[in-house]
Amino acid sequence: MGQAAAPFDFQPGETGGGGRGLGALAVSIFADRGYLRAEMAEDAAAAGLRVAQTADFERLLGGDGAPAGDLVLVDCPVVEGAQLAALSQLDIHAAKGLAHLVVSTSIGSLDDVFGCLDQSDAQILVSPSRAERVIALGRVIARLGNRVRELSEDDRLSLLRLTDQVTQIAQKLEALSSGSNVVSPDASAFRFDGHGDDTRMEEPGDRLVRAARPALPDPRLVRRVIRQRQLRGRFFGGDLFADPAWDMLLDLTAARAEHVRVSVTSLCIASGVPPTTALRWIGQMTDAGLLQRVDDETDRRRAFITLSDKAADAMARYFAELAATASALV
Repeated sequence: MGQAAAPFDFQPGETGGGGRGLGALAVSIFADRGYLRAEMAEDAAAAGLRVAQTADFERLLGGDGAPAGDLVLVDCPVVEGAQLAALSQLDIHAAKGLAHLVVSTSIGSLDDVFGCLDQSDAQILVSPSRAERVIALGRVIARLGNRVRELSEDDRLSLLRLTDQVTQIAQKLEALSSGSNVVSPDASAFRFDGHGDDTRMEEPGDRLVRAARPALPDPRLVRRVIRQRQLRGRFFGGDLFADPAWDMLLDLTAARAEHVRVSVTSLCIASGVPPTTALRWIGQMTDAGLLQRVDDETDRRRAFITLSDKAADAMARYFAELAATASALV
C-alpha cells in the first residue's frame, strides 16, 4: 500500500505539529480506503481544520515518526498485532498532549481497539456516519477553543443533552449513595465522589454510626427488569424509550452480582443505541465517576467496564428502596 496522493499532503514549509501559527487546527488522516480518506479530508476542511497529511494506515506502521497536526483521524476497521501496536504508539503520543485522537473501527474490532487506547482521551467511533465524524471533530474543536465552523444546532443540542443527562444521573445516584434526597446545586457537573459519608446520627450527640450498606440485588431480578424494558420496544419502538445510561447501569449491576466481566462491545449492545453513541455515554459516565475501566490482567490488550464502587452502592440502595416500597404496598 502506498501513500495517498498529494492534494492534502503536509508541506515542509508549513507549520508542523500544532500548526497553530496558521490560525487553524491541523489534522492528519490515515485510512486504507481512498474514498474514506477523501471524505474525512472534506469533512475536516469543512469544519475549518487545515488538512496537513493524508495517508494509508501503512504509513503509521512504518514508524516514520509522529504524525503532524493537532488532531489525528484514523480508520482501522480490522486490526491485528501491528495495527494495535501503531495505535498504542499514537495513544501515547496523544496522551502527552501532542494531539487529539479520533479512531473509527468496526464492532468486531471494538474490544481490541478500546483495549489499546488507554492513555489518552481518544474518541472511538464505530462504523460512523459522516455526521458522527463531524460531531467528533466538533468535540475536539470545543476542547481546544478554536473559533471555527460550529456544529449544527441539532448536533450541539444533542451533545448538551448528553452532558446534562449524565450530570443528572450522577447527582441522583450520589444522593442515593449518601442517603440524601437533596443534591447541592453547587455540585460539579462531573463529580460523583460526593462529600457525604454513609454515616448517620444515632442519637443527639457526637456518636456517629455507619449505616449498613445493602447487598446488590439478585441478578435474576435485574435481568427480569432488563427484559421487561426491552419488551416495550416490541410494541412501541425502541427509540421512544431509549435510555442508554440506565440500561448500561442495569446490565453492569447484574454482571457485578453475577461476578461476570463486561466487555465494551457487550455494554454497547446492552445500551440499546448505536455503538458510537454508546461509547460517548460510556466516556461521559466514566468522567462522572459512575463507570470505570478495568484492564484484563491476563491480556493487557483487553479491558472491561464495571460500575464504580460508589455507583454499585447507589444501585444497591435503589433496589433496596424499591423492595421496601413494594413491601409497604402489600
